[in-house]
Amino acid sequence: MNPSERMATSTVSKTAVESATPITAAFARLRGKGHGGVVPYITAGHPDLAMTYDVLLALGNAGATVIELGVPFSDPMADGPVIQRACEVALRNGTRLDDVLALTRELQKETDVPIVLFSYLNPLLQYGLERLAREARQNGIAGVLVTDLPTDAAAPFAHALRAHGADFISLIAPTSTDERLRQTAATASGFIYAVSRTGVTGTREQVSGDAKALVDRVRRFTTLPVALGFGISTPEHAKEAWQFADAVVVGSALVRLIGESGKDAAARSGEFLREFTAE
Repeated sequence: MNPSERMATSTVSKTAVESATPITAAFARLRGKGHGGVVPYITAGHPDLAMTYDVLLALGNAGATVIELGVPFSDPMADGPVIQRACEVALRNGTRLDDVLALTRELQKETDVPIVLFSYLNPLLQYGLERLAREARQNGIAGVLVTDLPTDAAAPFAHALRAHGADFISLIAPTSTDERLRQTAATASGFIYAVSRTGVTGTREQVSGDAKALVDRVRRFTTLPVALGFGISTPEHAKEAWQFADAVVVGSALVRLIGESGKDAAARSGEFLREFTAE
């Protein structure tokens, strides 16, 4: 069953969508569109914050379901060389979490596409987890994904986010045990980010053979949408993944494009995403 058929099995009323979080509402709007969603990832401050703002607007206008906005970090251990280099550029520019939140706070005046703050734990601890949960929505953040926050330690932050109308996005991997999937599903909201393979982020020639099995396994424990990432770089990859996942996450290919495009980064990012979202 493809995503549109699966989503069509239940009807969400207008009232239900309006009362949902921005992320659950965005996935609800995918129902009946005939294909899955696209969640682009970019690094804040790469090549600079002004261009990040323009790229975010372009991605929203090009049909992004949700956008993941990476907080630059000095040791992005889960990320491949493309995103590592983007983080280095952003940090040289002096980009910090406060700058990222100022940008998203301004951005929400221009677009309603949900923004997920994608971060390692350290920058969030420095800001304050309780403070971030309390201030997320007013700063234009619809959800938070923390790559290195263990599932068994995530519940307090996840509950605090949900109490303030934001979602806690969780990662799963092919190595996740059934018990870990159960714990993750109990903590997560918004959607589940399924890592298609072990290792770091980066483009690949094809979707990992482990991906479908992982998505099938997590669906035993949750009805949340599942977005598949790590290695998704072409519309062909997306079409393959949409046969079993609700959305794809596109990161390294887009970040590379931004780095190569100079002043045309926003326009080229929009064109790139439209290749995935065209109906």
